[in-house]
Amino acid sequence: MPPALLFDYKQIDTGKVIFTREEIAKYNPQSYEMSQLDGIFWYDKEKFLIFGYKDITDKEFWVRGHIPGRPIMPGVIMIEAAAQISCFFVKKIYNLQGFIGFAGIKEAKFRATVVPGDRLLMLCHISEMRSRKFTASVQGIVNDTMVFETIISGMNV
Repeated sequence: MPPALLFDYKQIDTGKVIFTREEIAKYNPQSYEMSQLDGIFWYDKEKFLIFGYKDITDKEFWVRGHIPGRPIMPGVIMIEAAAQISCFFVKKIYNLQGFIGFAGIKEAKFRATVVPGDRLLMLCHISEMRSRKFTASVQGIVNDTMVFETIISGMNV
């Protein structure tokens, strides 16, 4: 059974994107096929929460080879998407300067598949924030189903 949601995302207007892919690119260095965050719908600076998405297309670099005839988004790419939403939050909203690198994955569970045509919603809570390091809980949702959950950390390097 999946855990409780980090927040009630259904109360947030997903028709209004407050930060586009272009705005995200100003803060996240990943580009081309490694950009795994398409937009941000909402954030709460005081509660350390952010809500964004990635639209999965049949043009993703992994589609042809993972798995031929039945493309499934690799779990490692889901974790990368989680890292990108948390990174954007600490850089844009909290003005953390410099390059943020992956510091660790405390846990990760994959509960369902993500395939081309899906919109991967990402709920993120920054649970710990220090001057150079942060920890984030991230949940991925597709069609009201939690497809992954993880706890990751990043560090200013």
